[in-house]
Amino acid sequence: MEHVLPPRLAALLALEPDLALAERMKRVHEAAARAIERLGDLDLIKYEDVPIDGSADLSLWEEVAPHLAATLSEVNSLVNEIRTHFPFGELYTDRKQASVDEAIQGSASRLPAAVAELGQRVRDPSVVADRWALIAELQVFRTGFRETIGAMVFDSASVLEEVKRQEVEPGYEEALKTALSVRSTSTDLRRLMRARLQKVAECEPEDVEWNAQQLEKELDSFGRTPAWRAIRAQDKRQILEFRKNLKEINRPDVAKTELAMLLEPFVEFVDTFESVNQREILLVHDREISAQCGVHLETIQTLAGTHVDEALNLFQETLAAAVSLYGRSPDLDSFIRKTRKAPPAPEEVSVTAEIFTGLLADLSLY
Repeated sequence: MEHVLPPRLAALLALEPDLALAERMKRVHEAAARAIERLGDLDLIKYEDVPIDGSADLSLWEEVAPHLAATLSEVNSLVNEIRTHFPFGELYTDRKQASVDEAIQGSASRLPAAVAELGQRVRDPSVVADRWALIAELQVFRTGFRETIGAMVFDSASVLEEVKRQEVEPGYEEALKTALSVRSTSTDLRRLMRARLQKVAECEPEDVEWNAQQLEKELDSFGRTPAWRAIRAQDKRQILEFRKNLKEINRPDVAKTELAMLLEPFVEFVDTFESVNQREILLVHDREISAQCGVHLETIQTLAGTHVDEALNLFQETLAAAVSLYGRSPDLDSFIRKTRKAPPAPEEVSVTAEIFTGLLADLSLY
């Protein structure tokens, strides 16, 4: 059964005058879309409810093996499809055909090497002996396969016409949605943990246990978010280990110093989640949203003096769009939270838009 391609990609291929090239690209792109979807279907969360020091025993292998085999099979099927329609070493006199072939061959050469590397990694004694290491390896390679395949589709489609990655790359919107969810949810976790650490430092001895209980509730809530599914295995391991240690000390006589000593390094750990901002998919997204917001804010400044209602409506639209930037900057995050709770009055919209513009200008997006 043919796999549905993103509409923009399907339209490009349908309009391509070189029908033979379009058909070859379609076959490869459909195989790529199928592989990306299958790689995204690997749900490893059910393997995580195990002791922190759990080993990768036979039962795990029995459960994971079919998923691993299916992943490798899909990638190998894609490579075979590429080799069928774009044989290695084929010579082209047409520049467009040569450029498409070059874009596709780059990925075709990397995928088999990655398959071989995954095979070696899952046989490594240090991985085999550690359940969490095995899950982490599967996550890393799954992500790597998806990125390589997605880049191949984008690079080859870009030969036909200038396009945006989100227009033609299969699974791009889902990947972006997941990345945004991880960023916003982990940003709130970091804020909560820092606030909890401050409350622990300031609380009276009789309130220490209550703070420990609140901390458990906050972590439990984080574990129920959609973002939890996408958190890296090695990060989940540290969070689960912290929750386990927290439960062990959560008793009526727990001392403030005992809770603080446990919480302080955990706060430092969750602060490392800020590195999600360096993902290319978020950088590209944030540049586009920031630019769009900047244009709207300029319009708001123009409208504020004569068409206040229009300026206010556009400001609300701009603020709603900027919510997807949440997690990029603490100052912008604070502005978004406060302004959503208390929108500017008509006479304040111009000044608020100016502040908004300055915060966007301060973002580090390159």
